[in-house]
Amino acid sequence: MNIAKLMKQAQRMQADMAKVQAEVAQLEQTAQAGGGAVTVTALGNGTLKSVTIDKDLLAAGDADMLQDMILVAANNALESVKKEADARMSGVTAGLQMPGLF
Repeated sequence: MNIAKLMKQAQRMQADMAKVQAEVAQLEQTAQAGGGAVTVTALGNGTLKSVTIDKDLLAAGDADMLQDMILVAANNALESVKKEADARMSGVTAGLQMPGLF
């Protein structure tokens, strides 16, 4: 493979990666805990967009259970958005042929 072809391939991959990064930033994934009593939405940039708690759960007054449900839902939403982002990013590098490196 000549250097010009390799550079062109790298430039194309860089442009594709920028496009995918913009798409990933717009990702939203939602997860629930406690049978839907707690719902959390995470964004592709690794932040949380929203947390919704069923009013009946609040009325129960069990803070420990509520905290656990929030953690479960938040972690699941963040993990889900990370997996989706990783899958999209791996598509960018698929097919990259760099002799001697892979």
